[in-house]
Amino acid sequence: MNIDDALLNFSPGSLVALSVVLGLIMFGIALDTSLEDFRAVLKAPRAFAISLVAQLVLLPAVTFGLTLLLQVGPSIALGMILVACCPPGNISQVLTYRARGNVALSVSMTAVTNVIYIVMLPVNLSLWAGWHPTASAILESVSLNGWQMLLEIVLIIGLPFALGFAIKNRWPAFAKKVQPTVKWISLLALLGFIIAALAGNFPFFIAYVGVVLLAVFLHDAVALGLGYASARLGGLALYEAKAVTFEVGIRNAGLGLGLVFTFFGGLGGMAVVAGWWGIWDIIAGLALATWWGRRTARSAKSGTGRDSGPPANEPEVNA
Repeated sequence: MNIDDALLNFSPGSLVALSVVLGLIMFGIALDTSLEDFRAVLKAPRAFAISLVAQLVLLPAVTFGLTLLLQVGPSIALGMILVACCPPGNISQVLTYRARGNVALSVSMTAVTNVIYIVMLPVNLSLWAGWHPTASAILESVSLNGWQMLLEIVLIIGLPFALGFAIKNRWPAFAKKVQPTVKWISLLALLGFIIAALAGNFPFFIAYVGVVLLAVFLHDAVALGLGYASARLGGLALYEAKAVTFEVGIRNAGLGLGLVFTFFGGLGGMAVVAGWWGIWDIIAGLALATWWGRRTARSAKSGTGRDSGPPANEPEVNA
């Protein structure tokens, strides 16, 4: 069976469970978000603007070109575009911390950007997928309802974020106590869910993973490289550039997977791309963050790399 025609098995109950996990992730992000994070964005407008342009404009555009360059099938192309249009994942903060980057900036950008993506995800997906010479046919065949997708995203992202934000600002001590637990439980639950989804369709995954491996590997590398290049060309120090790199390179592929099953019937190429992205993104991100962190530590010990660490007056922020 052609990957563009295959549909993965996914029960309605599993879809509800995935929505709960994704909502829990957003709830965890909001528990670590305060009004000061939104004010912090105003204090660092250049870094935020660079990150936002890279995510909303450059990443979808480069992804569009990459699908044409690799000549992937329509469903794989649409899956790559969908992932590129998803908001950043909360693990970007953990990776920024491991890389010894600006965690405070990462937290602020993730919080504000996720709110923006409530509207921009369906807009960007409709725009870039609608322009694609092959993926547009799939978009037309499913009669994608932008308002319905917006409502779904509000329920998955908006409401949990609003609830967590309200708790954080009403009971900050409680939020600080439970946030680390919520964050790690939701992340592990999402990883387990993605692995279970792929395992439940293992024969299909094995049959087509070779087609997807190269595409996801290159796509993820391009996303991380784009974040770094945008930051450095925009004049940001390496300390801030690390945060922007992971903000752009780490996408909420779990949300993308949920949308694949909700609006595209579990279309094979899209589901495998989103599922494998959710796993490989973390592996590649951890590898880069670990290397960066060790390199920065060595530079600090040798008295070099003054551009790579926090300023002396930078407050410590726990990831």
